[in-house]
Amino acid sequence: MNTLKSNWYRINPITVILSFFIVWFVFAFLIYPNVNTIYETFFGTGTFSLEPVEKLLRSDRAIGSILNSILLAFILVVTVNLVGVSLVLFTNYFDIKGANVLKISYFSTLVYGGVALNLGYKLVYGENGPITQFLLQLNPHWNDSWFSGLFAVAFVMTFACTSNHMLFLSSAMRSIDYQTIEAAKNLGASQFTILTKVVLPTLKPTLFALTILTFLTGLSATSAPLVFGGREFETITPMILTFANSSSSKDLATVLALVLGIVTIIVLTFMIRSEEKGNYISISKTKTSIVKQKINNKGLNVLVHIIAYVLFVIYSMPVLAIIIYSFTDSLAISSGMISLDSFTIDNYLLTFSSIEAIRPYLISLVYGFLGSFIVVAFCLLCAYLMKIHNNLLTRTLDYSLMIPWFLPSTLIAVGLSVTFNTGQWVVFNQVFTGTLWLLLFGYIIVHIPFTLRISKSAFFGVNQEVEDAAKNLGANAFYTFIKVILPIIMPTILGIFSLNFIGILPDYDLTVFLYHPLFEPLGITIMNATGNSASADTKALNLVYTVILMILNTLILTTVYGNWRFIRKRKRG
Repeated sequence: MNTLKSNWYRINPITVILSFFIVWFVFAFLIYPNVNTIYETFFGTGTFSLEPVEKLLRSDRAIGSILNSILLAFILVVTVNLVGVSLVLFTNYFDIKGANVLKISYFSTLVYGGVALNLGYKLVYGENGPITQFLLQLNPHWNDSWFSGLFAVAFVMTFACTSNHMLFLSSAMRSIDYQTIEAAKNLGASQFTILTKVVLPTLKPTLFALTILTFLTGLSATSAPLVFGGREFETITPMILTFANSSSSKDLATVLALVLGIVTIIVLTFMIRSEEKGNYISISKTKTSIVKQKINNKGLNVLVHIIAYVLFVIYSMPVLAIIIYSFTDSLAISSGMISLDSFTIDNYLLTFSSIEAIRPYLISLVYGFLGSFIVVAFCLLCAYLMKIHNNLLTRTLDYSLMIPWFLPSTLIAVGLSVTFNTGQWVVFNQVFTGTLWLLLFGYIIVHIPFTLRISKSAFFGVNQEVEDAAKNLGANAFYTFIKVILPIIMPTILGIFSLNFIGILPDYDLTVFLYHPLFEPLGITIMNATGNSASADTKALNLVYTVILMILNTLILTTVYGNWRFIRKRKRG
């Protein structure tokens, strides 16, 4: 009898309604669009046809973009890991003078990225940038368009993609048991031996995961190839965008997106199986905090310091360029020549002079807030149901919600735009393509996996006895959730919301496929300012946007997480 009452308590009408809503949403927006995209591609004429694949194979540009993306992915695996590991060693392992200052620079890519970061590198290394002007002074015949193609894309993305190393690898480095290092020293091992045989092998699981993530990032790169690649180095995602904008080549865009999705699934499957077979060094339960190591070899110590500060300059220059140029007039921005007379605050006055001037920012703020709030609320609901109902349905739901992690955002965007271009029964014959809703759906979908994973960790970290005590005092499930559980997990929830919010604000990769032309978000506006045809006034306005974006992101991160505590929370997730 008690069991029946317990089941009735757990299975109530509200739970049933919410469960049906979740199942409908997952099917309508995560499963159906992708299945429909495959069907429309190969059965669009009513019968099975491989004509789109044949057209793709006959397109030299399409095949070239696939090969370029694969080449870029492999290059980034080497360069990003090399730079990323170096950054972590400089800030967490070696005793480097001014390490705290270096860390601020190395973490800069966390508060500005994507198109905003590309704008900074364009200011520094572009045709009118200080580096190019310096090279022209050394050699008047130097090509002022030298920073383009594969080299430029790989260079920018190498330094743009090390944020995860600073987050996750730094956390793994701090968790190393210092007793193992001391034991190796007592056995007479050299510093190099300790680093290569003791320290780095311990970081192998994290490095492996970061390697796969870097490979996938290079494979689906969008903004950097668009800004710096040009026609000489086209990759898959920009090519998909090009084909998608042409009515005669939309099927090629879909096939390319499917190719990208297949490669992504293969790589992720390889990662999961390799991790299952992995044999990694375990860490002692009773650990001693790691102590920074002073490099004994004086010459090597000087060299390491030089490399650390060269990287500091590379990371700092784009940020400083954005800030400095945002306070200069249009002539200085267009020519790259700055004098004392160039400085002005007119750009900031112009930005806040009217609602129309800050319209892109307001649009992105609304999308960022709504997308972050809805995805957090949705995932909280799903995670809570998974906790109180551990059955086949909730386990299937768990796997289904991970679909966006196995598919590139490009394929998700193409699937949404192709599927909801006409009325579909699954959404009650509503048309979403060309509306404001489609981009919001896209933001929600791509942020579900990460949000759900952290939400589940937060829920299962709550002591069950606390929840049982509330129930024993007569509190119903809703009251227990709102008054007992939610306050406990609120810091983590705020952290998830903040990370999603600052990720949505400057987004370009997904936005470019789904945004409404009359409601241009910030990422599109900043991207337009990176083109050579953009006016100086437009570039000035977008420089101010970028500065405000960096300030806002910094305030959010320091307010919510304080002293980078989110590193540990994301690691535990």
